[in-house]
Amino acid sequence: MLRGLARESAHWGAFVPLLKARFPNAQVTLLDLPGTGRGYQHKSPYSISAITGQVRRDADAAGLLQQPVTLLAVSLGAMVGWEWLQRYPDEVCGAVLMNTSFASLSPFYRRLRWQSYGRFCALAMQRDVYRRERAIVQLVSNKQDHYAAIAEQWAKIQAERPISFNNSFRQIIAAATYRPAHEKPKQPVLLLNGKGDRLVSPACSKAIQQRWQLELRSHPWAGHDLTTDDGDWVVSQLQDWL
Repeated sequence: MLRGLARESAHWGAFVPLLKARFPNAQVTLLDLPGTGRGYQHKSPYSISAITGQVRRDADAAGLLQQPVTLLAVSLGAMVGWEWLQRYPDEVCGAVLMNTSFASLSPFYRRLRWQSYGRFCALAMQRDVYRRERAIVQLVSNKQDHYAAIAEQWAKIQAERPISFNNSFRQIIAAATYRPAHEKPKQPVLLLNGKGDRLVSPACSKAIQQRWQLELRSHPWAGHDLTTDDGDWVVSQLQDWL
């Protein structure tokens, strides 16, 4: 499992026990991108290729690549998942990629919806951790009744393992410039997106689906953080797809 921009494995929250309960025989492993989570004190690379290389080395060092794995990833983490599929095809048997985008297929104003530009600037200026995390929740989730509780959890994560402004910026550069190779992955890939995504346009997933003729399933109202908004739906899609 791979999280997205400026997020770490703890941000999966309640989705992890839900996934484990529905797949009791699976080994579920949460990996952190460099600069986040357990590696929050390290520098994040400026490219998806370099980030993928580090994540893969961490997985290999932990003995997780003894047999092919299935990747479940969101946003920037899904870009890493796609790069992993292409560069190390024998290590991955399939991938589920959520709410992601590629610079070679979608314009910048869809990859980061222009309606969110003002909020992004405000986030950069906000120094209060809780207020910043609440603003992030409001941007990526459509479950308004859960905003306060999620923001409190995320503020605690940031206080314990803060991702620096520099690492966030490095990840933004990596995501903004990612242009994958043209070859279609050999492994099966399922794309998931939320039609209510206010951060990344759902059209970005559609562009990937059309370019490589992949399967795409869309949630009718969920936002960018698909597993936070409707984890049950995501798990049901996984079960049906597998």
